[in-house]
Amino acid sequence: MSWPTTSSRCRPPGPVRSCSSPPCRPASTPISSPPATARGWASLPPPSPSPPCWRSSPPSSGCAFSASAELRFIAGSSLPKRNWGNCVRSPNGGLCRSRSRVQPLAGAPALTSPPASAADGLDRKVFGDFFALAAGWWTGATARRAWFLTAALAACLIVNVGINFAVNTWNRRFFDALENTDTHTVFWAVVVFLGLVVCAAGVGVGIVLSRETLQVRWREWLIGSLLDRWIGGQRYYRMGLARTEPANPEYRIADDTRLATEPIVDFAIGLLSSIVSALTFVGVLWVVGGALTVQIGGATLWIPGYMVLAALFYGIAMSALMLWVGRRLPGAVARRNEAEAKLRFELTRLRENAESVALIRGEADERRALGTTYRDLVQRWLGVVRRHGHITWLTNGSGVFVPVLPLLLAAPKYLSGEFTLGQVTQLAGAFLQVQVAIAWLVDNFRALAQCYASMQRVTELTNAIDDIDGDFERGQTGGLVLVPSETGAVRLDDLTISDRSGRVLIDRAHARIEAGEKVMVSGESGTGKSTLVRALAGLWPWGSGAIALPAGGTIAFVPERAYLPAGTLRGALLYPAQTLAVDDAILSEALTEAGLGYLSQRLDEIDRWDQTLSNGERQRLAIARLLVQRPDLVILDGATSALDEGGEARLMATLVAALEGSTLISVGLRPGLEALHDRKLLLSRGERGARLASVALRPMAAAVT
Repeated sequence: MSWPTTSSRCRPPGPVRSCSSPPCRPASTPISSPPATARGWASLPPPSPSPPCWRSSPPSSGCAFSASAELRFIAGSSLPKRNWGNCVRSPNGGLCRSRSRVQPLAGAPALTSPPASAADGLDRKVFGDFFALAAGWWTGATARRAWFLTAALAACLIVNVGINFAVNTWNRRFFDALENTDTHTVFWAVVVFLGLVVCAAGVGVGIVLSRETLQVRWREWLIGSLLDRWIGGQRYYRMGLARTEPANPEYRIADDTRLATEPIVDFAIGLLSSIVSALTFVGVLWVVGGALTVQIGGATLWIPGYMVLAALFYGIAMSALMLWVGRRLPGAVARRNEAEAKLRFELTRLRENAESVALIRGEADERRALGTTYRDLVQRWLGVVRRHGHITWLTNGSGVFVPVLPLLLAAPKYLSGEFTLGQVTQLAGAFLQVQVAIAWLVDNFRALAQCYASMQRVTELTNAIDDIDGDFERGQTGGLVLVPSETGAVRLDDLTISDRSGRVLIDRAHARIEAGEKVMVSGESGTGKSTLVRALAGLWPWGSGAIALPAGGTIAFVPERAYLPAGTLRGALLYPAQTLAVDDAILSEALTEAGLGYLSQRLDEIDRWDQTLSNGERQRLAIARLLVQRPDLVILDGATSALDEGGEARLMATLVAALEGSTLISVGLRPGLEALHDRKLLLSRGERGARLASVALRPMAAAVT
């Protein structure tokens, strides 16, 4: 079915309205089928001839931690809200579907945006960046343990090569004894061999223990380092805000650290073993193999160390050929991993939004979208399979040919009586050892490609973290700053808030909120109320002027959807100060005052409270958290929006009475709650941006300038 096209006609942010007909789409953009990334259908009235497309009001947000060292934030988090802008009408005429499932906070990228495709070849900068990060395990506080494990592993590997050399020498003596039918020598050779087996087993255990311990400890350190950098400084939030967050950072930290570090240890083991083996067994080939004399016509050609030359030539040629044939494999593996991460993310998101999808009967649409994602994954997997096939031509062919090659090279001397059978077997074993050493890259190319892809994803995350620090520093240099207020008042001094592009959102705001004052912030949708909350939390760097917050005081930000950690209800009430010892009676009283008294007997019950409780119950629990923790400054951003008017009024009255000495800034409350506040700060649209004006509600505000 062909869908019509028209110019984009969508109204500004405001109340929800029905989808227009024809749908809002850029001109000359035909649609032959519903968009693959669309999610869910919202039931709407039948389309009218002209009403515009609709979208929800700008997402509200809240804050978790302060950027200032003097302030301790107590509560809050924010989650994305659905944005119904740019909707597309379905063929049945009565439904409107959004192009994207969930719209993040303002300025953040869509959660379903695909990751950037990886380059085909190997970039040396990726290796440099990763090792610059990961080498910290050997140079920091963990250096002693790191070097001990490294030295133990290296010692075991060297001893293991020595055992291999002993076995190689044993082969010569054993087969010479067989050829000479020397029973006595054969018997003692068997005894010696049993001793070598015991030694090899012991060294093997040492290699496994030191290798796996090193891998686990190194990954432990790397994950800790990444978590410190990602969570520290609120970078996990700032990257989303600045639209610079790589796709699926959680998988990069949890999975890619393992896929990058474990193979590196294995590669190091193989490389060290290969170098020591090559040096050891090249000597065997040189000494035992000797020179080859070849008669060509009337001339005699003498080739010293011909077995060494043959082994080196064959190994280097195969390695070079493998590099050329497999040059595109790392990029293919990286793209496959990106598709794997995207599919996991889509499935996780469906599970977390199961109720919303079920209510609007979105299963078919979800299945189509997941099918599209999986088909993309299959195509990327097939690309990896094709490149594996190219490499297998070399590896399997070489695997069959290499064991026979040294026998063919030694055959002329054996047939002429220059070599014994024992020497032939010794040379064959040494040749294979040298080939294994030289062909280390060939044998590990697939694993190297996988490792490189994971290293690339980890370094993309660390580079994004470094970039966001610079971005925020540039935004704050000579611009918006947080300063301590010794008087306990909250001040906005010539505050201008802009977006990342420089567009002014709030223009030259001046305000002073005294300690203990209750102030409501209101204004039209899109005037920057939630952005002002982010600026108060130190989460918004773009702008100019200063924000003064109480020095040394506790500050709580409560968003529309407060964060509830998994665990006990007690932990949710005390978060983020879960280690505090608070009497059960105080917790029960707070729950009762917040209208959740029926949960008092479940304080130590472990559950997913963010899923168990309804929206209204979650908001009541966030208020109960304030009643327990009694912060000095409370900033509410739509924190009671899920409650009915009566319930909201009672809960806010309880909060105001309990926090009589605390400063309260309320954003997004219903106008009927003005009576609980001393003053209102009104944001209204101006020429350059929203302007802030103070409106007195109670006599206390008359003395405030």
